[in-house]
Amino acid sequence: MKFILKKDFNHGTSNRQYWELGGNQLNYIKQMRKMIGNETLFTAGCGIILENEGKILLQHRADEDCWGIPGGVMEMGETFEGTALRELNEETGLTASALQLFGIYSGDSCFVQYPNGDKMYSVQIIFHAKEYTGSLQQEGSEAREHKFFRPTELPDNLNPRQRSFIVQWAEGKATPVIE
Repeated sequence: MKFILKKDFNHGTSNRQYWELGGNQLNYIKQMRKMIGNETLFTAGCGIILENEGKILLQHRADEDCWGIPGGVMEMGETFEGTALRELNEETGLTASALQLFGIYSGDSCFVQYPNGDKMYSVQIIFHAKEYTGSLQQEGSEAREHKFFRPTELPDNLNPRQRSFIVQWAEGKATPVIE
């Protein structure tokens, strides 16, 4: 795999304008795994707490039997906000606006070891939005379904790496949260 830095690179939007990766972020992670095996890969993850009429949008993950917010791993050249917006749109079909920083999360809760042995540590940048457009897609390659939940009716099987900020939203914690 080769990375080609274009002369007009800026630290703004999508890497698709500036980096030649031979594919997508998943391809990049696969290439990194070829080099480091199952050792810990450091990434930045971004997501959006999307709120509608006092309810939070959660997705029932297809790869894990748990509920979490839409989000994913930052691609090279992307901004935090750009990553969160891209992931929301890819996973739900929705486009959010007026994003506010909800929190920045690090520490032990950001580490995961997958069933195949791969280890990942992902700092989480979480946004909050109440304004959005589009039609909610119920199913996709990453989600079994999407549903809005009241703060008092959250599912028990929340994603353990996202539980803290979902609960903080439900409890109305002052933001931004830095953990």
